[in-house]
Amino acid sequence: MSGATDTANHLLALDWGTSSLRGALLDRSGRVLEERSFARGILSVAPGEFAQVFEACFGDWAHNRAGRCLISGMAGWREAPYCACPAGFADVAAQLVWIDDPALKLPTAIVPGLCCEQACAVSGLPSLPDVMRGEEVQIFGAMQHTGQCDGLFLLPGTHSKWAQVEGARVTSFRTFMTGEWFALLARHSLLAKSIAPDASLDEAAFAKGVLVSRRGTGLLHNAFSTRTLSLFGRMDAAELGSYLSGLVIGEELQAQTLPPGTGVVLVGSAALTQRYTQALALFGVRCAVLGTEATWAGIHALAKQLPTLPEPP
Repeated sequence: MSGATDTANHLLALDWGTSSLRGALLDRSGRVLEERSFARGILSVAPGEFAQVFEACFGDWAHNRAGRCLISGMAGWREAPYCACPAGFADVAAQLVWIDDPALKLPTAIVPGLCCEQACAVSGLPSLPDVMRGEEVQIFGAMQHTGQCDGLFLLPGTHSKWAQVEGARVTSFRTFMTGEWFALLARHSLLAKSIAPDASLDEAAFAKGVLVSRRGTGLLHNAFSTRTLSLFGRMDAAELGSYLSGLVIGEELQAQTLPPGTGVVLVGSAALTQRYTQALALFGVRCAVLGTEATWAGIHALAKQLPTLPEPP
């Protein structure tokens, strides 16, 4: 067991999402000592109960093994205003929101997330705001792992993020509701009668969906082919889930500027990065792939920007 001085250097890193709560205990070098995961996302936590959930899940670490805690994601404990792009490690660290809660036994802060403005291509129309919360930490962690501080970073998910990074700062990003659209089409539209949305990935059917999307005729048209391919018996329900996934992911890629030979840093779960790697290859794009370890590396990188600990509340 580490001594008191070493323990004070341990960092409690949390990723508090809408459906799950993950945590890791990191040593001074950023090495993961332990990890935990709970089905206690913010949707399951009533207002005023965040301290109790924190204590139940990580109280032993907070009391005995950590000197500070940083929380990324959608934590609803306190509102953390977004940090405007361009933003790097120091910019985000400077806007951490420290939680003033007497129930806490160690300094604890929420990472603010990022916002940016996307100029509208049509003259005279206003710019459109965009936000991310949690993905910025993964981008920072990916920089640590790859050493790449310039280029395009892709974080697929319910709401996929495409971020441009220059000089270790996120300069802009765009959000695509790809995962949510797939869920809506697969479970709540006419197409739900034809497909098995939870079937294992069929790579051939998925690739066909991606290639159909490349015709440029748009998802509103292409999605109906999921119905007609079933109607004429050309694909079965298991294949059609992968085909529809290929259509929506292909539509997302079709909206990007991706000349052949483009490289992206891809960060996400194994299930998603497998699909995006295959789809990107069909677009002639190479990628470096990282998993959820990027979150812990990003939180650790932010913590290194804080040489002085604030006093506990």
